[in-house]
Amino acid sequence: MTRVLVVGENTFPFHAIEEKRAQFEAALEGYDLTITTDRDALTGEYDVFVDYLTDSTLTDEQLDALLAHVESGGGYVGVHCASDLTSTAADDPDELLDHMDEPFPELRELIGGHFLTHPEDSEFGVDVVADHEITEGVDDFTVFDEPYQVDWDDDVTVLAEMDHPDLERYPVVWTNESAGRAAYISLGHTDEALEHESFVTLLRNAVDWAAED
Repeated sequence: MTRVLVVGENTFPFHAIEEKRAQFEAALEGYDLTITTDRDALTGEYDVFVDYLTDSTLTDEQLDALLAHVESGGGYVGVHCASDLTSTAADDPDELLDHMDEPFPELRELIGGHFLTHPEDSEFGVDVVADHEITEGVDDFTVFDEPYQVDWDDDVTVLAEMDHPDLERYPVVWTNESAGRAAYISLGHTDEALEHESFVTLLRNAVDWAAED
């Protein structure tokens, strides 16, 4: 059975993993699943890491373990806030977030892109633009979620794009095989999105693809 490690945090109420636990448990039913806020779990044993961190600050040991995991053929699936590589927990107790000028470089290379900004939550279309194991069984669909505007590398393989009336066609799903078995899905802010049948299929397909040798 594929061992799936989901790491998130409760620092930010809008991405609190405890508030999303039930959705991840339902979406990943049938896997050997661990959901935790303990980033030291990255130094343990797992087949696929599902990243739901907003503040991606890692110790050297945690980062080295994650990169070694992927370099040795292990899987990585970033979900939604995983691409927010410039936000960190604020030192000022009156603030929630601090922002770095540049994204964490090693994670930016792993994911193949990073979050820039977003408008308010809204309904938008997701168009499948490539045949791939991750998009198998998924047709174009509409979802209510936080539409992520992202920067992405030319060598990622875009599998699905946003069809939003006010935004350009940003990628929603891609793989970054230059880094290894790495995939990213920008959906996953709202409960509705996390429970959407098409998102669940994309996530499960991505985990299965990332777990392949």
